[in-house]
Amino acid sequence: MLRIITEPTEAKTELERISSRTHNGGMLPQEEAVREIIQTVRREGDRALLDYTEKFDGQTLTIEQLRVSGSELDAAYQQVSKELLEAIALARRQIEAFHRQRIPKSWVHFGDDEVVLGKRYHPVDRAGLYIPGGRGAYPSTVLMNAIPAKVAAVPYIVMVTPPAEDGKINPAVLVAAQEAGVTEIYRVGGAQAIAALAYGTQTIPNVDVITGPGNIYVTLAKKMVYGTVGIDSLAGPSEVLIIADRHANPVHIAADLLAQAEHDPLAAAILLTTEEKLAQRVKLEVKKQLENHPRRILTEKAIAHYGLIAIVDSLETAAHYSNLFAPEHLELEIADPWSLLDRIRHAGAVFLGNSTPEAVGDYLAGPNHTLPTSGAARYASALGVETFMKHSSLIQYSETALSKVSRAIQTLANAEGLHSHAESVRLRTEIKEERL
Repeated sequence: MLRIITEPTEAKTELERISSRTHNGGMLPQEEAVREIIQTVRREGDRALLDYTEKFDGQTLTIEQLRVSGSELDAAYQQVSKELLEAIALARRQIEAFHRQRIPKSWVHFGDDEVVLGKRYHPVDRAGLYIPGGRGAYPSTVLMNAIPAKVAAVPYIVMVTPPAEDGKINPAVLVAAQEAGVTEIYRVGGAQAIAALAYGTQTIPNVDVITGPGNIYVTLAKKMVYGTVGIDSLAGPSEVLIIADRHANPVHIAADLLAQAEHDPLAAAILLTTEEKLAQRVKLEVKKQLENHPRRILTEKAIAHYGLIAIVDSLETAAHYSNLFAPEHLELEIADPWSLLDRIRHAGAVFLGNSTPEAVGDYLAGPNHTLPTSGAARYASALGVETFMKHSSLIQYSETALSKVSRAIQTLANAEGLHSHAESVRLRTEIKEERL
């Protein structure tokens, strides 16, 4: 059950243990299998995808069935409720509006002596989206991955997702994909889907960037193909850290902790509070809400291993511990959350106030829910438009400008032993008149 810790040293130790729960210094047992899958897909293409789909998903497909047909896409709209369709449309609008604010702008600066410097942004040609499937259905993940790619003006967006037990794709996922502007959808999952996106097969085109979460096989495959393609991140299990004062509602906090724990047995749910009474009430409320929880076994396991309540002496100490943990999701359930925000340095997303549960960000607030985990918020950011874009530097020097810096460039090049670097400048400046 959920533990309460009052000793600062123990709290710090536990936070470090939870943060490193997915770190492994050696080779993971799944790596050899993933490497073999990737090599087989590169060698055999579609045939390998069909074989692995039958082996891992229990579905016997033809090559033609790999791609989701237009009739199946059309039928999906008839299979979802009007309420769900409206919710997907609302989420799409909110997410798109947010990401349109993040489009990087190309720029050019005209300096002295006709020196021109700038930066020019372009989207990648093709993006690949991995959407978990099988027994689960995640239309929100489709929206969060596809919409930034569409806003970035990626011309070709390919989505892969494993089929369900009946060989079909959940209609809500298909509707979300169409609403978000996905170009093509293929019913294939696992490491084999990542290999197909990275290297291409006879049916599935290779892409430039792969995004989207998955299990350990998917994550390892993304790690192995990185360099051939770009990736968003190596996502780990979900996590939330809540900082709460006496004004927080223990019922709400318990629900928010469980909202993370129900994702995965490795999910982390942490509360830092200055109030011992609140800590005890949250612990009791978690137990109560677990009684009839539809994912009770999974959620209890996460709470038992990676759930924690730590009582701290001040909100400033809580902020310090939070920065050490660098959580994926940080909730500030305190009377004045903005007063503590300046002390927060590392968090994937920050949810301010008692009326802002993390679920708001998961579905339709607008900011992306694909966030850095396991401490990666120290150096990484959320998936966004920038994930699907790259930039080129623009440089133009006039003869006058080059002449003014010629000696400095030659000095630096010669210091590095790069003769032709220096000559490429000298030949344009020092002996220009002789050449004429």
